[in-house]
Amino acid sequence: MNKPTSSRARRKIAPAALSAAFVAAPRSLAARAYLEIRDRILKGELPVGMALARRKLAAALGISVPPVSEALQRLEREGLVESRPRVGTRVRVPTRRDIENRSLVREALETQAARLFAERATPVEKRNLRRMGRRVDRLYAAWEKSPGNRDGLFSANTCHMRLHLHIAERARCPALRDAIEREQVLVFNWLHDTAVQRRSLASNYHIQLTDALARCAPAQAEAAMREHIRCGLRQVLSRLACMDGRGNGWRHKKHPEPLKL
Repeated sequence: MNKPTSSRARRKIAPAALSAAFVAAPRSLAARAYLEIRDRILKGELPVGMALARRKLAAALGISVPPVSEALQRLEREGLVESRPRVGTRVRVPTRRDIENRSLVREALETQAARLFAERATPVEKRNLRRMGRRVDRLYAAWEKSPGNRDGLFSANTCHMRLHLHIAERARCPALRDAIEREQVLVFNWLHDTAVQRRSLASNYHIQLTDALARCAPAQAEAAMREHIRCGLRQVLSRLACMDGRGNGWRHKKHPEPLKL
């Protein structure tokens, strides 16, 4: 039977617990700053190429500079922002090579997830996927009617990410699902769409994919996912070419408007 803790023992434990609380607080603030900044990048509120001043971000978020610096370092490691000595930090501007390389990684991972989903998902999980496909297409269609609605696009992209993670999770290969998340392939697909403002999705773009994964044999499901990803890549690269015929001159675009969070 455990002995009751004495008041002296409690006094010894309390400082350690208090210290742990103070240590945990900066980490939670950095995590909050990371999510806030990342979401605003993905919404397009912090557009590609925009300078990110640590003090302004800290003031806008109502926190100190160190958690913001930690958040920006994490975002840089993940490839969402970039820094240059004596120049500063900005939202990373994706190049054609960035987009193509990320798409290759995404295709390798997600086509395998599609094959395994077709093999292993239950009938209920396949029906749920088809419902998700219809919802994603409805959300994108609603956004296209009011393209200035950033929250609408954010909701559509969030639902889109959930759809692809649903496929990865129901493939029942945790290592594959973790690789898709770790490589940030869905986040970068989202960022590329936000950067180039793609608006040419077919009304049944995700319905076609989810119907194929729910109904077809594994090889056909894999082929459907490959075409889905390549079609999206073609649209993004086409839009990128329209934005700047010189190839990458838009990398130098400036955003003088004040930061608003």
